[in-house]
Amino acid sequence: MILEAMGRDPEDFDWVADRPGHDRRYAIDSTKLQRELGWRPAHTDFAEGLRQTIDWYVENESWWRPAKEATEARYRAQGQ
Repeated sequence: MILEAMGRDPEDFDWVADRPGHDRRYAIDSTKLQRELGWRPAHTDFAEGLRQTIDWYVENESWWRPAKEATEARYRAQGQ
């Protein structure tokens, strides 16, 4: 969905090995948050929430790009 939302080919990604113990599914039970704090999710339409998230990252690249580049530099240095 992310690749398609960004106008990319759905097959345009690199497979990487799973981490040992990697979860296959992530889910939370928000019952206690709702019951005790009155919390409600801001996004109930997954596709729309994904679109808004992608738009935010596209519009705020100057916020995340330096951290990404620093992380990638550390990763490359470990591989040498």
